[in-house]
Amino acid sequence: MDGLLDSATELVQWAWARHHNILSWYVRPLLLIPMGYFAWKRSLTGIVVSFLALLSSMAWFPAPQSPDPRVEALLAAEKAYLLGPWPWWKFLITFAGAASLITMCVAFWMRSWKLGLVVVTAIMVAKIAWTYVFTGADAAGKLVLPALVGTFAVNAAIVLAVRYAKTLDKQP
Repeated sequence: MDGLLDSATELVQWAWARHHNILSWYVRPLLLIPMGYFAWKRSLTGIVVSFLALLSSMAWFPAPQSPDPRVEALLAAEKAYLLGPWPWWKFLITFAGAASLITMCVAFWMRSWKLGLVVVTAIMVAKIAWTYVFTGADAAGKLVLPALVGTFAVNAAIVLAVRYAKTLDKQP
């Protein structure tokens, strides 16, 4: 059992070091696109695979040689948050995060791309707000650009996909 625990600890440390690579912060929001697509196509398998990609994306890129001090500060605050005590409100925040992804999938499953846009934007705003509240403005400032780029890219992809689908519907 100790060997398994040691292996799990090593895996978490390996992934955590890679989470310091800001490229994963730009990629993560983009993974909402396939999740929304598979919800639109009503593919539970696609949704689950997209969700697993979202969870694992922090470890896709190599650990940076010299991490940005603001990234280190932000992730240290995130780690302290996760490993600290868990009062009821932390469970509520965690549930709200999961519920927001489910809500996004339900919106696209029901073919409501406008509600999907609202939910995607709300997810990004909530992430930025959470980061400012729990890490402080200086560290959180490092997350704003990836979150805004991600929000813009996801929303643009949704609007372009809807426009493309409408042009297909108009063809004879």
